[in-house]
Amino acid sequence: MEDFVQRKPIFEGRTLGLKRHPEVHGKEATFWHMISEGSVEEERTPDLRRMERIRWPAPVIEHSDDGVIKVWRNQRRRNETRVLLWLEELDYLVVLADRGSYILPWTAYCIDREHKRRKLQKEYQKYWQDQGIQKV
Repeated sequence: MEDFVQRKPIFEGRTLGLKRHPEVHGKEATFWHMISEGSVEEERTPDLRRMERIRWPAPVIEHSDDGVIKVWRNQRRRNETRVLLWLEELDYLVVLADRGSYILPWTAYCIDREHKRRKLQKEYQKYWQDQGIQKV
């Protein structure tokens, strides 16, 4: 509530909206996505590691241009653009949905597998290489 309803973070000069529906157990969809895991929306289960870090997404978003956070975009199915904010040092990823005129916080989670770290690093480097910029 404090981070995304009362005080909305700014990303790239745009105030973030909030995906409110569908509500799950009286909580906005964004909140539920940030504290639970699972690929089937109706069957997501609470994740203690995500819950412990519920105050992390807003600061990661607000400090995304500090250089410690790796930022890039990717295209999802149905041509949706996602912005990935990877706080690599703490193995934490925040995902935003870029809807053009507005941005929604989508989910956030810990990176706990080496193959996922390698995949993110490869995707990050390819994105910037395609932009003509070399990033490590």
